[in-house]
Formats: sequence, structure tokens, C-alpha cells
Amino acid sequence: MNIYLESANLDEIRSATSAGLADGVAFSYVAFSAGAPEATEKERLEEISREFALPVCVPVGAVASADVYTEARELAKISDHIIVQIPLVEDSLIPIAKLSAEGVVICATFVFNGAQAVIASKCGASVVRVTLEELERYGQSGPQTLAEIKNVLDTGGAECDVMAASPTTAQQFARCATAGADIVCLSPETLRRLVVHPFSDRGVDRFLSDLAKRPKVKPSP
Repeated sequence: MNIYLESANLDEIRSATSAGLADGVAFSYVAFSAGAPEATEKERLEEISREFALPVCVPVGAVASADVYTEARELAKISDHIIVQIPLVEDSLIPIAKLSAEGVVICATFVFNGAQAVIASKCGASVVRVTLEELERYGQSGPQTLAEIKNVLDTGGAECDVMAASPTTAQQFARCATAGADIVCLSPETLRRLVVHPFSDRGVDRFLSDLAKRPKVKPSP
């Protein structure tokens, strides 16, 4: 299972990749705007692609057919590492098929069941993105839906990955993994929380206490 870091911050991405914890980047326009960066969005995408050579999933800002195609083509020109994220709506089906035929890697979003995942895959999407928060807001189980989608795609022999976005707890993350998610998108804050368990501080305290009781070894003369 791969982890995509939801960020536009170079330092956050460097930290995660240095620890081997980021297999890709889910570019966050919200985080980018909030950071008041000096670079433009295009320049930052170029920097990320050049420095890290990782897949970078970037959403288009359109839903109308012609606009989706045009913007996706422009994003794909930035780097071979770009995965263009397109909403799965009726107007986007033809652009997805056309872009896929032209070699653009597509991640279909707004996918909430197995039927939509099959449609996205048939149109040419290489990844379907399932948003846990949206599902659970309306009483559906995110992990159960992920497992259904994964099973439907695998049964049909579709070469399409399932991306889970965005668990906020260790329990949700583990359930996504158990459900068979190929990719899980995490914010830097959530990734940090996964490292530390409530018992970790107690364990460290005991370790340091035991270490202090060890006899000190005198250096050899």
C-alpha cells in the first residue's frame, strides 16, 4: 500500500520522503494558498516533480467537458509524474476517455460505489479516489465501501487502483489498509499522529528510567 502526502509544502514532503513514508503527493491547493508562497501553482508543481520524482495527483478546477480537457492537458504538460484528478460526472466521461487515450494518467474522484468505479475504469481512469468523510457523513462505512470497490475492480480484471482519502485516525488508516486500498492520502498532521500511540510516552519513560539504572561502564585505562 502506498501513502500519498496531502501537501504543497516542500519541507513537509522532504521530511516524509526522507523517512520513506511518502510514495506520492496529493497536491493541496488549500494548503498551497494558505502558505502564501512566492511561487505560482505551476512553479510549485514543477519543483515537486523535479525534486522528488514521485507521482503527483493534481485536481482540475473544472467540471464542464471542454474545460476539463483543456486544463488536464495543461497539467499533464508540467511533468510525466502528474496524475490528473477529474470529477466523475457525466460531462467528464468523454474527456477522461480522450485524455487516457493520449497517455494522460487519470484519477477519477467523486467515486462512492463499485458501479461508478467500473465506469471510471472503463473510461480509462487508472485510479479511483474514494473520500471517506463524504461516505461516513451519510452513514455509509468507508472501509466497507473501499472493500466493495476493490473487489468489483479485481473481479473484473480492471487495472485500476483504489485511493482512500483521507483517514484522520490510526484506526481509520488500518481499516483502509485491511479493505485493500492501494493508496491512502494523508495530511502531514495525520501522518505524524500515526507514529505515536498513547502508550508511547509511557514506554519511553520506562525505557529512560531503566537506562538510568544501568551500571556505568568505566572506560578502559
